[in-house]
Amino acid sequence: MFAWLRSLFGLGPRKSDVGPIDEDAAYANSYGDRTGEIISVEPIPEPEPEPSLANGDLTGEYLRRAFEKKLEARKKLTN
Repeated sequence: MFAWLRSLFGLGPRKSDVGPIDEDAAYANSYGDRTGEIISVEPIPEPEPEPSLANGDLTGEYLRRAFEKKLEARKKLTN
């Protein structure tokens, strides 16, 4: 029982069956193997805030743009 208690606090004998590893092996363990692949990440544009009906912000320009977006989406689906 005392061996178990001492092992809880790190006071018991240590088993060192694992030797030191080099930097490449440590990197592979942490992040995976290195590849020559280059990945570019582009930020996603923030959508325009939608106007609220309560404030009277719904303008004809907004309605026109919304209608154009729906038409473009419909064209992409049919092509």
